Amino acid sequence: MAESKQSAEATDVHKKIRAAFEAFDYEHNNTVDVREIGTIVYSLGCFPSQKNLHDFIAEVEEDHTGCIHLDKFLPVMTKVLLENKFPPIPEDLLLQAFEVLDKEKKGYLEPEELTKYMTQEGEPFTQVEMDEMLTALADHEKNCIYYKDLISQLTIDPDM
Repeated sequence: MAESKQSAEATDVHKKIRAAFEAFDYEHNNTVDVREIGTIVYSLGCFPSQKNLHDFIAEVEEDHTGCIHLDKFLPVMTKVLLENKFPPIPEDLLLQAFEVLDKEKKGYLEPEELTKYMTQEGEPFTQVEMDEMLTALADHEKNCIYYKDLISQLTIDPDM
């Protein structure tokens, strides 16, 4: 019984991985550009560090061709998902992180503040990534980012 449950779970995981992969297989030849892998991995609810993502790509890339083949990607990504290798950050930790940045306890961050933190600390974002993020997340009328409202958008429900 347990074995058939594992088999069904693996089948569901394979379907999910294939669907995410095929969304970026523009030539319908079971390959994607290596630059799409991060997006595919994130869309599957996995959030590796840049180093872990780089290591993952090195494991699945075909001889540094810039292409990833589904046959190589599927078993490695299946293992990642079944082992919950790159879990998302829990909502409470994300809230704590924003609260640390919000020294005055205003309940929001200004775009300039967030840009400074995100481009100069940890794994820095590029200016293009910041511009995209601010376009999507900032309240443009008040020129601020209400982080409590964003947390549900930045996290994935593990039961989905």
